Amino acid sequence: MAFPERFSNLPEYAFPRLRTLLDSYPAGGEPIAMSIGEPKHPMPAFVAEVLAQSIGEFGKYPANDGTPELLGAISGWLGRRYGVTVPGAQIMALNGTREGLFNAAIALCPETKNGKQPVILIPNPFYQVYAVAAATVGAEAVFVPATEETGFLPDYEALPPEVLDRTAIAYLCSPANPQGAVAGRDYLARLLALAEKHDFQIFADECYSEIWHLAPPPGALQVAAEVGADPERVVIFHSLSKRSNLPGLRSGFCAGGPESIRRIRQLRAYAGAPLPQPIQRVSERAWADETHVEENRRLYAEKYAMAAEIFSGVNSFRLPEGGFFLWLPVPDGEAAALKLWRETGVRVLPGAYLARETGGQNPGAGYIRVALVAPKEETQRGLTMLRDCLY
Repeated sequence: MAFPERFSNLPEYAFPRLRTLLDSYPAGGEPIAMSIGEPKHPMPAFVAEVLAQSIGEFGKYPANDGTPELLGAISGWLGRRYGVTVPGAQIMALNGTREGLFNAAIALCPETKNGKQPVILIPNPFYQVYAVAAATVGAEAVFVPATEETGFLPDYEALPPEVLDRTAIAYLCSPANPQGAVAGRDYLARLLALAEKHDFQIFADECYSEIWHLAPPPGALQVAAEVGADPERVVIFHSLSKRSNLPGLRSGFCAGGPESIRRIRQLRAYAGAPLPQPIQRVSERAWADETHVEENRRLYAEKYAMAAEIFSGVNSFRLPEGGFFLWLPVPDGEAAALKLWRETGVRVLPGAYLARETGGQNPGAGYIRVALVAPKEETQRGLTMLRDCLY
């Protein structure tokens, strides 16, 4: 069976590539996994209790868009966190944000834009689902470097007008994965103005919004409300995976303008998989509680401080503004990851695996991504060995 041509240029996913690079060599010490962003902090204490109380609801078909109680809890959280009023009708529960980031493109990307093939803008490096979403809808993916020179955020304003006029969707991750950069209010306001001028939508991936270093990152819906932008300009995506240490729950949401959410819900009604009702009950409780989120952020703050101390003599080191990854410059990311594995057993991800070559350059090639998700003592050992091996 022929594979659709539009998928032929998708590279192998990052983690199979990492296994190919490393797994034919023995680890140089007890393995320490710092390559995957799977949170290891304790999940909220109430999860088992709520799940047990609602276990019988596995015997019912779940609410497709989210229960009224869950949508109300999310709406309340958006109001407390960002000061915005978002009714439940403009929210949809998701099986994790990857589902939403993919399906929203199917629901909202037009077949043509100004009579031409539409463009989807993607920061480079990027979360890989953005690229497969663009391929699925037949859009031209334009990868925009997010480098040190651009503050590790994509400079969409620098793109030619003919590209922007064909743009249907611009993905943005803030805090960024992998660099940890935060899009400030001015950046978001300028991006909203650009979207208005060239008539495209912003898909704001805000999964790391509750893990931050100095100040809570602003949100795209928040800034849209502040500047009076069309609510249809923005769809935001959030998750309980990082905020609440519940990656296996596969629970998140998207929110946006009424027409955008109507179309995303319509696609879900035909082709989606709603969250099981007990999962929705746990999610409702999680969005309503901030105590566990504050404790989670405290644990990451300890690891931020520890990383700053360990790398205090490394001039190229910078702490991320948000998220739980270090984006460390090295001469060659693949060579550094292989050396680190063979000599210490510490497993990290070459930055090139998260980026696409454009203009003859891969903006991730000179970096490794290091996840600060393990317990503090294990993270300390891993970072110390990394520093001594590579710096």
